[in-house]
Amino acid sequence: MLLDNLANNIVNNLGYNNDDIKVYAFIGPSGTGKSYRAQMVASENNIAYIIDDGLLINENDVIAGTSAKKAPTKIETVKKAIFVNDSDRNEMRKAIRKNKPESILILGTSDGMIDKITENLGLPKPCKRIYIQDVATEAEMETAKRIRTTQGKHVIPVPTFEIKKDFSGYILDPLQIFKFKGKGTDPYITEKSIIRPTFSYLGNFTISDVVFRQIAEYLAKRSEAIYKVMRTRVESTPEGPNIYMEVSINYGYNILGTLRTFKEKIKKEIEKLTTMNVQQVTIVAKGIHMPDPEEMKKLNEAQDEEK
Repeated sequence: MLLDNLANNIVNNLGYNNDDIKVYAFIGPSGTGKSYRAQMVASENNIAYIIDDGLLINENDVIAGTSAKKAPTKIETVKKAIFVNDSDRNEMRKAIRKNKPESILILGTSDGMIDKITENLGLPKPCKRIYIQDVATEAEMETAKRIRTTQGKHVIPVPTFEIKKDFSGYILDPLQIFKFKGKGTDPYITEKSIIRPTFSYLGNFTISDVVFRQIAEYLAKRSEAIYKVMRTRVESTPEGPNIYMEVSINYGYNILGTLRTFKEKIKKEIEKLTTMNVQQVTIVAKGIHMPDPEEMKKLNEAQDEEK
């Protein structure tokens, strides 16, 4: 209570009060396609900010929060979504004070959930409540439910690169959908991202360290500059893998340039193939492979021709 009063005093001193914010609610059962249509609803009502799934989103950018889908259990997911924890609630309140939105669209599964979010964040009651039935047909909602139930997929209304920074270890599928700037304007294509939550009807999934090692060693074999991989070690972390590799370099290649290029290629390929964020790649040159006399002669001749 003391912290809340202090926060309100600071806001008032700055000449900005949460009561000035127009709050809109977008309500519908879980899996009916709210997040999928959130940007459309926001645009039609001239709303720049969205609170969905524990995130504060502005024009496709994640401003604050951590997605509730990262929580280990459904109970923790609900708590994060309605900002029960002090850390989540204070972070969101601070972000709202900093950005001073004129209006916010809050997504929830029920009127009660919306009321709980506004209460926890110190926001006024919604001036307008929009229900999923107002913007989606029964057939569209049934399709969304089926995908959510059978595939465990959930849409977050931000681009893939925004999700990727926060969702190491989640499957991402780009999805093109229409977005409207406002009523009476032509639609344009925007990218959405679908994530698979850690709990779903398909169960959890993991990527073995062996997979990362095999990708790295395969790329080394395809590199003309690298003669042999001498050692590979992979350390998994919640944020993504750390990869350490010792190699021998073929004589005649620039060592620093080879290591730098190979390091960038490993990171790019592993992230492309696994959607995991590679945290660190360390490549160490432990030796130089000297060719036999005949190969050395050909190499010298080739270098002389280049000169």
